[in-house]
Amino acid sequence: MIQVRGARENNLADVSLDLPKRRLTVFTGVSGSGKSSLVFGTIAAESQRLINETYTAFVQSFMPSLGRPDVDALHNLSAAIVVDQERMGAASRSTVGTATDAYTMLRIVFSRLGTPHIGTSSAFSFNTAEGMCPECEGIGQVSQIDIDQLVDRDRSLNDGAITAPGFAVGAWYWQIMAQSGLYAPDVPLKEFTPAEWEDFLHKPATKIKVGSNNITYEGLVTKVQRVHLSKDREAMQSHIRAFVDRAVVFTDCPACDGTRLNAAALSSTVGGLSIAQCSAMQISDLAEFVHRIGDDSVAPLLTTLRHTLDSLVEIGLGYLSLDRTSSTLSGGEAQRVKMVRHLGSSLTDVTYVFDEPTTGLHPHDIQRMNSLLLRLRDKGNTVLVVEHKPEVIAIADHVVDLGPGAGSAGGHICYSGDLAGLRASDTLTGRHLGHRARLRETVRPPRGQLTIERADLHNLKDVSAEIPLGVLTAVTGVAGSGKSSLIHGYLAGRDGVVVASQTPIRGSRRSNPATYTGLLGPIRTAFAKANGVKAALFSANSEGACSHCNGLGLVYTDLAMMAGVASLCEQCEGKRFTPEVLTYTLRGKNISEVLTMSVAEARAFFPSGQARVILDRLSDVGLSYLRLGQPLNTLSGGERQRLKLAIHMAEKSAIYVLDEPTTGLHLADVDQLLALLDRLVDDGNTVIVIEHHQAVMAHADWLIDLGPRGGHDGGQVVFTGTPAELVATGDTLTAQHLRRYVQADEG
Repeated sequence: MIQVRGARENNLADVSLDLPKRRLTVFTGVSGSGKSSLVFGTIAAESQRLINETYTAFVQSFMPSLGRPDVDALHNLSAAIVVDQERMGAASRSTVGTATDAYTMLRIVFSRLGTPHIGTSSAFSFNTAEGMCPECEGIGQVSQIDIDQLVDRDRSLNDGAITAPGFAVGAWYWQIMAQSGLYAPDVPLKEFTPAEWEDFLHKPATKIKVGSNNITYEGLVTKVQRVHLSKDREAMQSHIRAFVDRAVVFTDCPACDGTRLNAAALSSTVGGLSIAQCSAMQISDLAEFVHRIGDDSVAPLLTTLRHTLDSLVEIGLGYLSLDRTSSTLSGGEAQRVKMVRHLGSSLTDVTYVFDEPTTGLHPHDIQRMNSLLLRLRDKGNTVLVVEHKPEVIAIADHVVDLGPGAGSAGGHICYSGDLAGLRASDTLTGRHLGHRARLRETVRPPRGQLTIERADLHNLKDVSAEIPLGVLTAVTGVAGSGKSSLIHGYLAGRDGVVVASQTPIRGSRRSNPATYTGLLGPIRTAFAKANGVKAALFSANSEGACSHCNGLGLVYTDLAMMAGVASLCEQCEGKRFTPEVLTYTLRGKNISEVLTMSVAEARAFFPSGQARVILDRLSDVGLSYLRLGQPLNTLSGGERQRLKLAIHMAEKSAIYVLDEPTTGLHLADVDQLLALLDRLVDDGNTVIVIEHHQAVMAHADWLIDLGPRGGHDGGQVVFTGTPAELVATGDTLTAQHLRRYVQADEG
């Protein structure tokens, strides 16, 4: 047994329990009940810390300093490997092939067997000088500037011909150009000679004498590239970012056709295919191709490569290709790519920790995921899974249910034992295991439709679809069938369309639900009014901030070549404000105490006004347990999405696009989400949900099912109609599973 004694991390209430080793244990409980605090924050964190402690002090000084979790004792731990849903690095050089090492193995195969022979495996790498395309430096794309987004050719400089930010008439950059003497400032740009146009746009930095001053002149494109484009997109102000998104167009590099490789690497073939063609193939096809290569000189390597590719197919990722950029994978796909590395590992007696491994999986794919989890267990490993889906809970050897509620109302063990015991227990999870959402008696009539015509992005095969307005539409289909391509590719960006996704919320470690939702504004105003002082004092990003930690509550020590270390600020004890600010109170509470309240507590504290309106929205999306001052980077994907949804709910008559909003939701919370979606529709909105959860499918007014499978076997609409019609007459994978789900309820 792994013995946990007295765990108090986050909201855990002095929890003690025993977990069987070499078994599959599933942790259940509502969102915010303490599952992650126990599994990730306590067990996995302590295992990692103890492993780090076995290194010498010198080696440890290069590792992140991990604080000891708040727990009395942990016994019999084994090394823990965490397979989480963090998106894979956003580096444009990371691909599925490099992340799984499949591309590395493929490079070695080509360096041995490719004809003509062109050298070592690094000659096939787009990350080395000898393999990369010299034009795009191995990125595969080049950015081109759309000149018409920078200038209005019909105007002269004096009339404001330059529309790029920072070049308004009279501004410093404008003065340099207008006074350069290289062209007349009162002549429309379209009348410039070719030489003037070249100087105006592309002249490199040159010293020019204007009057008695020497100034540096550079062409408009040269300057825009230096001033705006060399900066990190996320660090830009929003209006600059919008300009850059308009002005810069990314296209496949003309020299390498987007393959990232130079001509030599592309000239060498195995079985008639270049390495770029192999990388672009769907992995299921590439696996068949590699199985056909027979050569003793690389036999052991081919065995490993085949195993990796077969595992990717088995895990339900056969529709990807090795050249797919890692940053474009969803959280669930990223987690499954990481899983592949562990399936081939010969380590046993390891503790594997999974965070909702079924995210992004159709019921059809969940069975495959279950068999992988059982395979890891059967190799002699301890498998700990945080999960809400009944199909995964069903295969557990042991179940631990946390709760009974979320936040301060959670953190207790409600049940620990086998599945039969959980079903019989009177816990929230036990009561909901057999719970099914029913098909609607009557579906709402549409008020019109949104039309998508001839969609062909990624694997879509010339798809046309009508999405009804004013109803709840679920877009379904197995992973890789084209759901996101269809909805995000053809609806996002249209007028009135609001997309609430699970991507990380862009915000620094200063951001929290109060700042992100605009709730801090009315709170600061209320404090300022009650105390007769200015509102800026009550912002930890402004005048009231503790000077020692700049209002972060934590002091980050940058250790040069090592990961930084965060420690609690000693001066404000993590409260983030100066002692003076903390003397001001509102109904007996200071600003720091208000920010540690949960949404539910704050609703009682602010019974009316703008603050209450925002708090009610947060409560509506099931986030009543969140603390107002909790850093945004600690939220799960599902929580981030619901936070975005709470903000968008303020906008009237919109078309909402939600991507798997049930992620991270307990069975009991799914009902609350369905009620919220109904309310949005009843208020006159259109709601489109990309979803695998059968409760949402059953509850929808209209279904659009894509498939029939993933990758090039998908990309078609295989059914449109009501859920009742799909259950009655459908023969798709979704139909089979929804039929089983609905009949289980009737049975």
